[in-house]
Amino acid sequence: MKKIVIIGGGLAGLVSAIILSRKGLHVHVIEKKVYPFHRVCGEYISNETIPFLKSLDLFPEEFSPPHIRNFLLSATSGKYEKLPLDLGGFGLSRYILDEFLFKKAQASGAGFWLHTEAENIIFHERENKFDISTSRGNIAADVVIGSFGKRSRLDVQLNRSFIQKRSPYVGIKYHIKTDHPADLIALHNFPGGYCGMSNVEDGKTNLCYLTHRDNVKKYKNIRDMEEAVLFTNPLLKSVFTNADFLFDKPEVINEISFETKSPVQNNILMAGDAAGMITPLCGNGMAMAIHASKIVSELVERYCTDEHFSREELEKTYTYQWRKNFATRLWAGRQIQNLFGNEWASNVAINLAIHVKPLARIIMRNTHGKVF
Repeated sequence: MKKIVIIGGGLAGLVSAIILSRKGLHVHVIEKKVYPFHRVCGEYISNETIPFLKSLDLFPEEFSPPHIRNFLLSATSGKYEKLPLDLGGFGLSRYILDEFLFKKAQASGAGFWLHTEAENIIFHERENKFDISTSRGNIAADVVIGSFGKRSRLDVQLNRSFIQKRSPYVGIKYHIKTDHPADLIALHNFPGGYCGMSNVEDGKTNLCYLTHRDNVKKYKNIRDMEEAVLFTNPLLKSVFTNADFLFDKPEVINEISFETKSPVQNNILMAGDAAGMITPLCGNGMAMAIHASKIVSELVERYCTDEHFSREELEKTYTYQWRKNFATRLWAGRQIQNLFGNEWASNVAINLAIHVKPLARIIMRNTHGKVF
């Protein structure tokens, strides 16, 4: 029996582990943290995922995730417009969702090495196998799925092209208690960035923003930066002034890159943010990770059970299907990003939303996928 090693226990990694384990395949997941834990993430999941999740008994109904149907967009001045979401989504924290999926994966038979970091991966072409070095020891695999997130030591070891370029973006996340409507996702602009807000379980609100690193460097600490920069948008100032912040300190990630990545690198099948990250303003990265797990799992199962389906065909087919489903959405996200983070462009975006609503809906559709 072929052995599948999944590096990274995020959404794509966990859902892939569940699917493949339930097919009777030998699956092992390497995750550098221990569940549950928080991640820098918008925690909004498009409804395109619901039929797929329900078909696998993976929809987290027991946590009563809020259903999100409306979108509010504000300019740096605080001027805003509210629009209905064609497809909509639901909110759930990664702290809850990842542990929920982790337990499902364990029950399905997947093995785990937690608190373990993959340090090196070598593919031996002659033997058609991988050797993986980790902080816990070595492990061999016939197939490796890379689900190790936005930026990893492995990206450096694999000499991936995007890692050579400095990224100016910093992501910061809080959970707060405020009077944010449960059915609303909001996107608030401020100079050099934008902030997303939507509710998750238990009446909490996820507040996650992306800012230019120059904003962070200019001030002594994150709080000073927020008061000097984010507070220029009066809607954000009101939130930060009146909300109860539930974290002792924010979750922070540096060097977030939206550069093009390869879905296959050194014979490793990449999924989730490791394959490509959509700009957070599009609010669809979690749905893409779940969809990618469906695609990669179906192809890996075929590779493991059909001796006529070669590794070359596996990699070629996965690359084609990944690009067919996600490349246009990633490109659209990068273009839309240019409308955000400065006063002039954000006001243009607001005026488009107000006066050309069909165009605004087209933009939203182009960053979302179809039900799968």
